[in-house]
Amino acid sequence: MSEQQPIPRPSGPSGAPREGRPSGPGGGGPPGRRGKRQYFRKKKVCRFCVEKVDFIDYKKVEMLQPFVQERGKILPRRMTGTCSKHQRWLGVAVKRARNIALLPFATEL
Repeated sequence: MSEQQPIPRPSGPSGAPREGRPSGPGGGGPPGRRGKRQYFRKKKVCRFCVEKVDFIDYKKVEMLQPFVQERGKILPRRMTGTCSKHQRWLGVAVKRARNIALLPFATEL
């Protein structure tokens, strides 16, 4: 059997070992793992598609409230998970509800 040679450590410009987080026990991660950790996010599903809603009614404020921030802004698709068709309908419904004072345009500071 041949003898294994030690793996050279990365060094800085002066030839001294580089400073940073060492790998291994207590050093910032398991040895041998490089790069970012994989993170799998659960795919958001459109609430209106699941419930098979064919019209978003602007008079149902309790249904529109979760899609509007406290300050009055409409939450985007990436946060709520609604599909593009229902997001457009939702925006129209929220704007109609604001015009007849069912929802606030903005909160007072």
